[in-house]
Amino acid sequence: MKLSSSLWQNLTGACAGLVLMLTGTLALAANDKLQLASPDGSIKIEVKADKVVTWSVRVDGEQVLLPSQLSMRIDDTLDLQHKPKVVQVKRRSVDQVLKPEVQVKSATIHDRFNEMKVDFNNRYSVVFRAYDNGVAYRYETSLPGQVTVNSELVEFVFSADSHVYYPEEKGFYSHNERSYIYQPIADIGKKNLASTPALVATGGTKLLITETDLRDYPGLWLLGNGRDRLVGTLPQFPLVKEIRHPDTLKRFEKKEGPGPDRNEPVMKRADYLAKTDGSRTYPWRILGIAKQDGDLITNQLSYQLASPNRIGDVSWIKPGKVAWDWWNANNLFGVDFVAGVNTETYMHYIDFAAEYGIEYVILDEGWYPLNDLLGSVPHMDVPALIAHAKSKGVEIILWASWMTLRDQFDAAMDRFAELGAAGIKPDFFQRDDQEMVNFYWKIAEESAKRNLLVDFHGAYKPAGLRRTYPNVITREGVKGLEWNKWSYDITPEHNTTLPFIRMAAGPMDYTPGAMRNAHGPSSYVPVDPNAGQTQDFNIRFERPMSQTTRAHQMALLTVFESPLQMLADTPTNYRKEHETTKFMASVPTVWDETIVLDGAVGDYIAVARRHGDQWFIGAMSDENARELEIDLSFLGEDNYEMVIFQDGLNSDRWAEDYKKVSMTVTRGQKLTASLNKAGGWTARLKPQ
Repeated sequence: MKLSSSLWQNLTGACAGLVLMLTGTLALAANDKLQLASPDGSIKIEVKADKVVTWSVRVDGEQVLLPSQLSMRIDDTLDLQHKPKVVQVKRRSVDQVLKPEVQVKSATIHDRFNEMKVDFNNRYSVVFRAYDNGVAYRYETSLPGQVTVNSELVEFVFSADSHVYYPEEKGFYSHNERSYIYQPIADIGKKNLASTPALVATGGTKLLITETDLRDYPGLWLLGNGRDRLVGTLPQFPLVKEIRHPDTLKRFEKKEGPGPDRNEPVMKRADYLAKTDGSRTYPWRILGIAKQDGDLITNQLSYQLASPNRIGDVSWIKPGKVAWDWWNANNLFGVDFVAGVNTETYMHYIDFAAEYGIEYVILDEGWYPLNDLLGSVPHMDVPALIAHAKSKGVEIILWASWMTLRDQFDAAMDRFAELGAAGIKPDFFQRDDQEMVNFYWKIAEESAKRNLLVDFHGAYKPAGLRRTYPNVITREGVKGLEWNKWSYDITPEHNTTLPFIRMAAGPMDYTPGAMRNAHGPSSYVPVDPNAGQTQDFNIRFERPMSQTTRAHQMALLTVFESPLQMLADTPTNYRKEHETTKFMASVPTVWDETIVLDGAVGDYIAVARRHGDQWFIGAMSDENARELEIDLSFLGEDNYEMVIFQDGLNSDRWAEDYKKVSMTVTRGQKLTASLNKAGGWTARLKPQ
């Protein structure tokens, strides 16, 4: 059965709200094309099977993705690029409402798409989906037993004058914490490796490249060709990891120092990507499409395309904020005990969290003897801390090095549960080959069995696991605030870039909330006083600061998404800055509704988010001062009490200067938010 495109659009339009499937068998001539349109008709995929299989994409009639090859080679014989022949095409249209277990952007998601499944003659299928805000494809195979995936061809061809925000990497062994450098796509060569997501600007459209439903398979990375395309590359299966250095092992055996507990770079890889089930689906390759930059903020395709919840009851999963110890190096002062990794310090953190309604405290590195998650260290009574926290309505999250967790897995997981911890923060993975991806899934599953939250650090980007196991509540894989301890990289431009790229893949544990605020250089290079650059920011590992204004730091909590939001500074500084701390502690970490008021990648962003009957607004600027219009037409009919924190008049010289303003507002009012350089503006609105 072969349907004309007009008949297909009429059928899908008439069946909104239903799941419609039309199936049929067709044989294509060598140069026939298959087309798939988004529900609103603005986006069209075209697939062609000739000597090779290609796909292309048009947005409002303009071709944004030129014909790009796709293929997978299995068992050295099956290859989609070897005489491909279409034997059947199945189509369906879906219009449904999803209710995320953890409401990162919204309480509901309108999941509406058209799908085309193309079956080839070698037991391959390629499934294409078209949404109103993006497209995606993935492979399905129906092969007996286990198979070896030798390679995968992933290609994205653009016009040669396109540009890309490119998170370049030095190699596959990485925390995936990179800056997004805007550059011509022609400048990206075959040796310029990048992690994903990455963002392409072509014509007036932004295209976000990422993946989801990553399972039992390596992650997607990118290379260029020096002309007009980005080509996928994936880490092959690891065969030999770095041998632990003999001197380090000797010191560890003599108890003279820690053993190697976190770094295991791959020294030799296999000639294949994965050994896996022959009958399965593979990760989705996503091209998120934004006609306006702000559309990237509300794009949820990474969640929509992932596998559904596997753990059933999620009532025990509690989002919230965390009092964090590591960034501020436990630097308490004005207390009657010696601050550090000891029981007294963490009792203080717990009391601070309870005082401000902060739900969690983390015990980061140092709470156990390195290389032994079953051991104890002097001056740290972990059971007493957890008991004290529970008595105050606060929960404890425990850090762990991934290698030690792997080596002591069952016993360590049981200990976390027996101690009464609420979650774990495994760290330093630095890989996303098949072996490591499977370990993420193992941690997620076993943590769910014990009612433990998971916050992956030293991690690859979110790729669907958070929907399948909602206890994976956030993760790093982002160049966050901690980089201020050793670099100039966390510029206001960086902060106004992240929401449009990295955040589109899922929550990011950036750790906002610095109370020491200063102005740094306006680029990624250190300041040159001879060139007339000035700054008051300094790199200080033990007493770090931000390169933004105070209001910018406060706005981060509303703009940046993380259901587990770490407050990075020390309780002493937060108590000294009670007014701003009280406001930040009131900002929710999950949302019922998100509205983008304005935004441009790397320049500025203003977003409004609703939690219950309250609204919060966050706005941030790059190194340039600017004014943004805040249109309150999203409010209900009530009068609202509005509390605003904005840049002070002198925040261009003294970044900690801010002003608090209170007023009554109504729906339809328009306010002007004045942001200084590296500035911010944030507000809470309660109905009266």
